[in-house]
Amino acid sequence: MRARDHVAVWAMRATARTVRYGEPLRFAGSDLPRPLRRRIDTRHGRVPVHVYAGRPGAGVLVHLHGGAFLMRRPQMDDWWCRYLVAETGVTVVNVDFDVAPRTSFPVAHEQCHDVAASLALEHDRVGLSGFSSGGGLAASVALQARDRRSFRPVLQVLGCPALDLAQEPQDGDPGMISPALRRMVRRVYFPDPLTRGSAYASPVLADSLAGLPPAVVLTGQLDVLRDDGRRYADRLREAGVEVVYDETPHVDHYFLTEDPARARRTMALVAGEVRRRLGAPPRSIATVS
Repeated sequence: MRARDHVAVWAMRATARTVRYGEPLRFAGSDLPRPLRRRIDTRHGRVPVHVYAGRPGAGVLVHLHGGAFLMRRPQMDDWWCRYLVAETGVTVVNVDFDVAPRTSFPVAHEQCHDVAASLALEHDRVGLSGFSSGGGLAASVALQARDRRSFRPVLQVLGCPALDLAQEPQDGDPGMISPALRRMVRRVYFPDPLTRGSAYASPVLADSLAGLPPAVVLTGQLDVLRDDGRRYADRLREAGVEVVYDETPHVDHYFLTEDPARARRTMALVAGEVRRRLGAPPRSIATVS
């Protein structure tokens, strides 16, 4: 890896510890207890997870945070996990997977699959959620689960997902996610160009999307990754998969924080789908031990 990439990666990691992009979105769940910590065995070692306990009988939503496969900071999405627990009663498991430059593809992708598959042995219903690179990971886990027949996710929630790592960024691309950052992600986490177009790295390029779980795909109108989400939603529909597609107008990659009033409606839409697919009887709180 280039020396300047090392510097950029560590700068991003330092920035991640000060990220507050979700703070205006703490609409519910702030009074919930701190998440429990546990470790789950995967083919690439034991992976820490943060467990936000929901109600007995509800399903589990496995959440995969963003950060361009470079930031290891699941706490960035604490607000999202708390919101979904409070609004739906599901248990949310926020995964602390390995990132570059410590590791490279397909390690994080396989860790996330193995965590979700392990939880599926404990719970009847498991869904997937992710933002940005985490959205790409969630889509990849759904494909891996289908191909390996390891478990059957009941839902995938993909927020501004990165779904095509094969397409080279263009210098004229506008927006928050710069061409330089996207090139660095490819060099550092996907160093072998031959892997970038594989289905698990770039789910939108998979030969078939048949047999995947229902999806909620969220995009921002000005986000350079918008077309990834649109294409994926279209291909899912063509494959006979139920899709809810929602595009927030006039916003870039941080599509929820740029318009908090609109974000309330978007988040409520997601909560409704999570509640419908993963169910949540009222009252009492359960834990994942």
